[in-house]
Amino acid sequence: MAIVLQGDKNFENIPSLKSKALRINLNEDIYGTFAEIGAGQETVRHFFRAGGASGTIAKAMSAYDKDFSDAIYGPEEDGRYVTESRLKKMLSHEMRLMEERITREKHPNKLFFSFANTVATIDFSKKYKGHGWMGIRFQVDPNEDYNEIVLHIRFKQTEARLQQETLGIVGLNLIYGAFYKHDKPKKLLKYLYDHIDKDTLEIDTINFSGPSFKDVDNRLMSLQLVKNGMTQAVMFGPDGNNILPAAVLYKKNILALRGSFRPVTLVNMDMYKKSYEIFIRENKVEQDNAVVIFEITLSNLRAEGEIDEKDFMDRAQLLCSLGHKVMISNFQEYYKLVEYFSNYSRERMALTMGVNNLVEIFDEKYYRHLSGGILEAFGKLFYKDLKVYLYPMINPETGSVSTSNNLKVHPRMKELYKFFKYNGKVVDIFDYNPEILKIYSREVLKMIADGEDGWEDLLPEGISQLIKEQQLFGYLPQNFDKKKSKNLIEDN
Repeated sequence: MAIVLQGDKNFENIPSLKSKALRINLNEDIYGTFAEIGAGQETVRHFFRAGGASGTIAKAMSAYDKDFSDAIYGPEEDGRYVTESRLKKMLSHEMRLMEERITREKHPNKLFFSFANTVATIDFSKKYKGHGWMGIRFQVDPNEDYNEIVLHIRFKQTEARLQQETLGIVGLNLIYGAFYKHDKPKKLLKYLYDHIDKDTLEIDTINFSGPSFKDVDNRLMSLQLVKNGMTQAVMFGPDGNNILPAAVLYKKNILALRGSFRPVTLVNMDMYKKSYEIFIRENKVEQDNAVVIFEITLSNLRAEGEIDEKDFMDRAQLLCSLGHKVMISNFQEYYKLVEYFSNYSRERMALTMGVNNLVEIFDEKYYRHLSGGILEAFGKLFYKDLKVYLYPMINPETGSVSTSNNLKVHPRMKELYKFFKYNGKVVDIFDYNPEILKIYSREVLKMIADGEDGWEDLLPEGISQLIKEQQLFGYLPQNFDKKKSKNLIEDN
């Protein structure tokens, strides 16, 4: 056993790289292939060096030449090689060869696997930092169908050699985790960083499938990536699978809505629809190139200091049911969110927010950690081609409606606010529905919990039915029965 090195505050004993590889090699049932493209054969190298590899490695290959790669796996429609599609073709092809060449009659207890990666390490100019796809298709029972784990990584190191070494360690950790930690997928995620500093590698997408993972929700696995500090943001689509942020955001016009969505209300949908109508009318926005992201920050997922995973799943499920893409991020400040988007696109972007959110942006306390303070943050937020679409807020005490023209910021921030407003960076949403301005998620949530009537009318079509059917946000039918019984008693 070795002591975990970087990246873990609570140092604990974990197996060394050699002992992990050796344990797999000495398991007479584990048998499979390695196909690695673009960063050497760093993963299989660990198994060769550990000893006893002849009982584990059926084949190790690396089709570096593009023509050879296409001849083996077939060409990609988009002509790229570092893609999820290429990875899955590699896994399928190698597993098919395994089944054709190793008969079950002769080896009834063999647990077949195919491991693959397709990677681009940092280039000579250091303009592109490097990234790649990695995956394993494997069995834990020879009589069961295959399981699969597929993940996307981004390198943070600035030398190709270091990236190659890191890739090999992650690959070894993935194979070891697949066979010995598949029953604990959350821990399997953490073990991917054994002997790796988190500052050297980012995992921003992972998907589990197969009989061993039939109860795994990949959206929940997304949450774990952010929660564990493996990435700053993850995304998933309406189908529940994690999707690569770069694939969704690359060179897109991006409209983002941040909220708690606890639950999603008519106000949230009105904000989305009205701001989207403004967005696609912008000169620099093409509707076919526009993407809408519903974003929830990690701070909005916390309850009493811990992340409430059930609560997260409730929100995510409702947004997915409406057909939206959801992002979970660790960006408390808006400027960090915009910086993240700017990594993938230089096109026009917009943020939709309520008046109270804009007022908070102009609060200096959020920028004390920056040497340039609020000016540095606003430089990062607005120097890009970005606009804020402002949804009005009704004052519950006076009944007046707050817009960009009458909102109140700190006196020291007035001139700064005017600068951005009169330069067209803040755009009011005027054609809002005034009848729904008094709807607040927290009040709807309380109505659900207390068994009150009428909350269904405050939510988008179909959402209340989902909440009732799946008993989300603490909904319990008996609460409503008790409420009705109490009302009958009081009436009599």
